[in-house]
Amino acid sequence: MNDSVKDTRIPPPFTGDERAVLGNWLEWHRATLAFKCAGLSDEQLRVRSAPPSSLSLLGLVRHMAHVERVWFRRVLDGEDLPKLWDKDRDNDADFNDVDTASVKEAFEVWQEEIERARAISAAKPLDAVGDRNGRECSHRYVLVHVIEEYARHNGHADLLRERIDGATGD
Repeated sequence: MNDSVKDTRIPPPFTGDERAVLGNWLEWHRATLAFKCAGLSDEQLRVRSAPPSSLSLLGLVRHMAHVERVWFRRVLDGEDLPKLWDKDRDNDADFNDVDTASVKEAFEVWQEEIERARAISAAKPLDAVGDRNGRECSHRYVLVHVIEEYARHNGHADLLRERIDGATGD
């Protein structure tokens, strides 16, 4: 990464109980996406990967806000909430509609959803069960799935960041 951006991520510990390990890996991946976006202009955050893909760092932030909302608030906590970013109209709106999207709003919504997810997760045991399309879904599964989403998309973020300014790193 460029030298002007300080890496404040805390590496996950090699030991600990299941909740601590899962929680720390999730925090690592949340911080990694923020780190990959740090120091870039609004225009750089909108840069697409390669046609025909609509993938961008801003789209990833918007997508992960949606992921946090769906898996923690809707699935695990049972809240009846609308999808973010007009995804009922276009399932890929989080990625497709970044040209005019507010960067400030996207990062604020993402952080709000993370805070809500943290509160929900802290209040529930790992064996708590929510509903995913009529099927039981455990808190443990939600944590692992959201970690997987971040891990996959952070790989995309690596490639996007390198395309934008040549910055590489974990």
